[in-house]
Amino acid sequence: MTSTHHRRLEGAAGDSVNLSIVKKDTDRSLQRQVQGYHAPMSASAKPYHRGDLDRTLKDAAVGLISELGPAGFSLREVARRAGVSHAAPAHHFGDSRGLLTAIAVEAFETLDRAITAAIADCADPRERFVIMSRVYVRTGINYPAHAAIVFRADLVDCDDPRYQHAGLLAYGHLESVLAGIRDLANPALDVVNATRLAWSAMQGLLTLYPNMERMNNLGRGSNLGEPEQIAEQFATLLLSGLSR
Repeated sequence: MTSTHHRRLEGAAGDSVNLSIVKKDTDRSLQRQVQGYHAPMSASAKPYHRGDLDRTLKDAAVGLISELGPAGFSLREVARRAGVSHAAPAHHFGDSRGLLTAIAVEAFETLDRAITAAIADCADPRERFVIMSRVYVRTGINYPAHAAIVFRADLVDCDDPRYQHAGLLAYGHLESVLAGIRDLANPALDVVNATRLAWSAMQGLLTLYPNMERMNNLGRGSNLGEPEQIAEQFATLLLSGLSR
């Protein structure tokens, strides 16, 4: 998810992994596991109820970003969609950066929960790596508004303690699984840089996939496949190098 986060989010070739089994075992559950977290991050604003201003404003902001992108975001429009006074968002979150930071925190928290659920029954770090790659991409696709702003240092406060804590939870999963690959298959593996590489690959895929589709439609590539399929292919390629 970019370099803006850099260190603040860091902390024998063994038996081969049957990735087809990993895919078969996880495909059916990944969508349910990730989509199960839509409720707290609904993209459409609900009618405002006293005491639920925080959720109402977040939902309105997510809906606005989903429709118009980050460039179309404004606190005034969020207030209009939420059915509250123009001053309410700033009064509650301080400013637009405060509201967007709260949404970015939710992005990390949702990714953390999705990964935790997906790898709960898997012990092999290599299998976990493949599963996590797929979950990362699926989560970003399911929550495009959150993915669009989570690493935008011009929009969110990357030094906010809540942002840092939530980001470390998500990043820590990847760092831990790569440490496991090091211990299992490659004692010389640089876990810090391997984690940066793997995170960058998945975020890069998530960001570039729409353009990859366009290039494919121009006849400049083979059958592209779904984002999660590509994520699995990327993870497999990375594993072949990381395990040596």
